[in-house]
Amino acid sequence: MATSMVSLCHMYEVLKYNFLFNNDIDSIHILLNLYDLEENITNICPKYICTKEIKKRIKYLLRYRDDRDLVASKIVYLILEDIDRLELYFYLEGYKYGYFNNKWVNILEEKTLNYYTIEEMYEKKYLFHFDTEKGFIRELKYRFEFELICREEQNKCIENVIILFCEKIIKNKIKNLNNHLDRQLKMDFDFSFFIREDEAFFDEDSLNELYAILTEYLYKNMFKTYKDSSWFGLNDKVLKRYT
Repeated sequence: MATSMVSLCHMYEVLKYNFLFNNDIDSIHILLNLYDLEENITNICPKYICTKEIKKRIKYLLRYRDDRDLVASKIVYLILEDIDRLELYFYLEGYKYGYFNNKWVNILEEKTLNYYTIEEMYEKKYLFHFDTEKGFIRELKYRFEFELICREEQNKCIENVIILFCEKIIKNKIKNLNNHLDRQLKMDFDFSFFIREDEAFFDEDSLNELYAILTEYLYKNMFKTYKDSSWFGLNDKVLKRYT
């Protein structure tokens, strides 16, 4: 049995690596099917909002450039699939962490049964997935997320994946950004009429700064994705006990 569990865990890791770093779509389909069959996890619904937030951040970073919209759109075009893949990866990792965290599942269930009857629990589709304004839930969610933050500060699992992913997948695309930018033609009327080329290109220092900021912002967004999906997994596991 132990060998079987080790083999299954190894297979999960290989599938996740192939999906994340080799863009192997078949791997994620196999992985999701395994989660459904082996672990009864079915409610996987990432929002894919990280690219939108990143585009806003890039536009703000380039706010002094006339071509900021063009550059931001080009960067998002280059890394869109990569970021969506990364977001799905961390959504799955977070969801599993919350779903199988029996300590916090038990705490949430105990608090919930002080608020809802068992009969009401059987009828609910959502628990406190989005309704976190109640005092006891707000405090519980804060403590749960604080534990996640402390855990990440200690082992840096999320940060390490982000750094590796950016080094292997994102870095070259940002460093070669100039190859994907067109020279913009502008008409100059200051002294005499002529058409000039407006340099849209970035020097090496600017590209390095852009890459560093993008890596940092990716970490913030993906850690938020991880925290949110952990909370969803936690709530779903409590509900699963009443279905």
